[in-house]
Amino acid sequence: MHTVLLTLVTYLPLLGALIIFLMRGSSEEVARTARWIALWISVVVFGLSIVMWSKFDPTLPGYQFDYQSTWLEGYGVSYHVGVDGISLFFIILSTLLTLVAILAAWQMIIDRIRDYMVAILLLETTLVGLFSSLDMVVFYCFYEATLIPSSMLIGIWGGPKRIFASLKFFLYTFTGSLFMMIGILWIWVHTGTTDIPVLMHQSFSGTVQGWLLLGFILAFGVKLPLFPLHAWLPDAYTEGPAPTTLLVSGVMSKAGAYGLIRFCVLMLPEASHRYSLLIMILGVCAVIYGAVIALAQTDIKRMMAYSSFSHMGLIAIGLFSMTAEGINGALMQVISHGVVIAALFLCIAAVSYRAETRSITEFGGVASKMPRLAILAMIFIMANVGLPGTGAFVGELLVMVGALQVSFWIALLGGSTMILGAIYTLILYRRVIFGAVVKPAVSHMRDLSARELTILVPLALITLWMGIYPNSFLSVFDPAVVSFTSSSRVAELTSQVHNVAVSSLDVHSTIVR
Repeated sequence: MHTVLLTLVTYLPLLGALIIFLMRGSSEEVARTARWIALWISVVVFGLSIVMWSKFDPTLPGYQFDYQSTWLEGYGVSYHVGVDGISLFFIILSTLLTLVAILAAWQMIIDRIRDYMVAILLLETTLVGLFSSLDMVVFYCFYEATLIPSSMLIGIWGGPKRIFASLKFFLYTFTGSLFMMIGILWIWVHTGTTDIPVLMHQSFSGTVQGWLLLGFILAFGVKLPLFPLHAWLPDAYTEGPAPTTLLVSGVMSKAGAYGLIRFCVLMLPEASHRYSLLIMILGVCAVIYGAVIALAQTDIKRMMAYSSFSHMGLIAIGLFSMTAEGINGALMQVISHGVVIAALFLCIAAVSYRAETRSITEFGGVASKMPRLAILAMIFIMANVGLPGTGAFVGELLVMVGALQVSFWIALLGGSTMILGAIYTLILYRRVIFGAVVKPAVSHMRDLSARELTILVPLALITLWMGIYPNSFLSVFDPAVVSFTSSSRVAELTSQVHNVAVSSLDVHSTIVR
């Protein structure tokens, strides 16, 4: 069962997509059947991913649910998949948000429903395959394959500027991935293999590592996105329908974070250490720039898009701190942000669908008409700010502890996300939820339906669970992170970083005195 479990999680959505695609009948029958098939497939896949979590033993070294078979025999390329403590929650996040997206699309998507469900299930297969790949060529194939369904989901079912947003998203991501392909080809030619566990023990020269790091940063920095590679994000998030946006923001961007830790931090630690300060500065720029631009937005969805971009900067800071605390915090932030941003986009969709507008100035007094939404939105807003008791607080706290070991100023400026985030999110909440009802569109709004509560309440419980009992998540990926950061090669690098941090603290103390 352990051998086939990962295969089932990866390819059951593909089977469901094929069944839906081959269906025949009237448009109403096909649409209804497509919804139910997609729903039950996603429920089963999510359930199987939870079974994987229950059977995963974080104390065991290496990869679990491992499967390998020959593919390009004689060329050092094989179909090799498996899961470790780092990739497990990326897979669970993908299966959870796919289920949420299908439920959210039940009434929001009314055109070409069969095609939409096919695209959603295809995207789930490519994402799970991406996060479980243990061969660089297989990873690249899944990574590129995510572009097809995600671009379709934006370009076909999006808003008025959907074609422009879809092309921009596709071209940015595809162009960035070309640099990754060049790096993979160089590694393949010079080592004779693309197997990731084998390459983890390969030693490259400092110059080679620098060039490989640049290629991978350009590829995954676009997907994350990392400042200044974010130009596609506001258009894609704004134009995509809510079920698509929650997948792109909740999971697709996390593929960038996964690539950064798997290919840069873990595989190229010397180069990652050498340029860590530069990347962390770019993360700080994302934190501050994203928050300031979010504050200036009048479109509620566009504000959340820049808020998401700001939080991605914090993840980059944690990953490249090269410390156990920073990496653990970044991974915790990845999971928490994926859940919270998906829930926030659903809350936005609920009010904008009823009011038929996304302009913040058109709202006010929503709490009097939608008290259930006001309570749930408050939980997600507080989580987005990083309030204690939510998963985001744990992630941000650990990232700051890790950054503090590198630079006091990076930790200080990166931590400003808590203050800046509180400013624009609380202003947004006050303008939309509180006050008197002055707009006709708000006066006729109805509260959340049973289906919407079925989606949002579990997400709120997960958010609180991560904050109250974070060890249920940290205990899974912490052993893999500690094993990496405590290795002799990385320990020597981080000891040098610690000396620099002590010096910067001395400078800070002098300035204060």
